[in-house]
Amino acid sequence: MNVDLIFKIAGVGIIVSVLNLILKRAEREEQAMMTTLAGLVVVLMLIIDEISNLFDTVKSVFGLW
Repeated sequence: MNVDLIFKIAGVGIIVSVLNLILKRAEREEQAMMTTLAGLVVVLMLIIDEISNLFDTVKSVFGLW
């Protein structure tokens, strides 16, 4: 796992939290929720490759491949 991935996830989290705060102050609750969900999808897309590598490693360790 790279440190760059952690920084990317933290960056997305900071951006999403700032946008969420701004939208809630502007009384736009629906857009704030959609921004949070979009941030979650972006983070999941970032870590999907690492999850795939984890499953491949588990398969090779336990001889399931």
